[in-house]
Amino acid sequence: MERAIGELVERVDPALVIATGDLTHRGRTSEHQAAARFLRSLGPPLLVVPGNHDIPLLPPARFLRTWHAFDTEWQTTEPVHAGAGLYVVGLNSVRPWRHQSGAVRDRQLAEAAHRLEQAEPGALRVVCLHHQLIGAPWRTRKKPVARRSHVLARLVDCGAELVVGGHTHQGAVAERREFEVVSGDAKGAVVATAPGFGRPRPHRRGEARGVLVYSADERRIRVETYIWRDDGWGLTALRVFPRGREPLDAEVHA
Repeated sequence: MERAIGELVERVDPALVIATGDLTHRGRTSEHQAAARFLRSLGPPLLVVPGNHDIPLLPPARFLRTWHAFDTEWQTTEPVHAGAGLYVVGLNSVRPWRHQSGAVRDRQLAEAAHRLEQAEPGALRVVCLHHQLIGAPWRTRKKPVARRSHVLARLVDCGAELVVGGHTHQGAVAERREFEVVSGDAKGAVVATAPGFGRPRPHRRGEARGVLVYSADERRIRVETYIWRDDGWGLTALRVFPRGREPLDAEVHA
């Protein structure tokens, strides 16, 4: 499967690969090293944020050396990528005193707003974190990021056009207006939860194995879902969303 994901990356040729956490199972140094080697072998630039599995499982290391292994590989839990036509801000939603749920502080949201202001005009502004802001339409016990309506509103108000999470092992993509009533001139935003390409756990139904591929032009954001089908990655879904305040029209949707 590692070779197959490499082949998919080579075919898609992305400007950036985003990993939304849970790179490891128990947050061990050896696991972080193996995950880093694999991700770097893919070739494109990387933006990586931690998941709840990426810190030590037990105290005292969970609280005294929370980010040591992660920072050794990635230097920061809240990275920024600035590229041609693309500006991505990572947020750390993991809290060591919570085993599953996560949160984003107002201080982090303020810093994200400041960073998004640095994006070049016309660049696609993306924010990524581990804990999801949108859930798949089937049952999961995993809670979204705390105060998700507040978090999403702040991110959209400061310019985020695409917000990407993970955590649930289930994929979901929606436009803000599909789940929230907003005024007609309010900014739109696409909110996505990536299914992840790790091996589903034994006896766990309701877990997928896939990746999302994003692209954008001046008027639309496109999201492709690739699902692992035992012998390779298959394009399972293609969604197109308006970028900005105006809805899609027939010309754009064609």
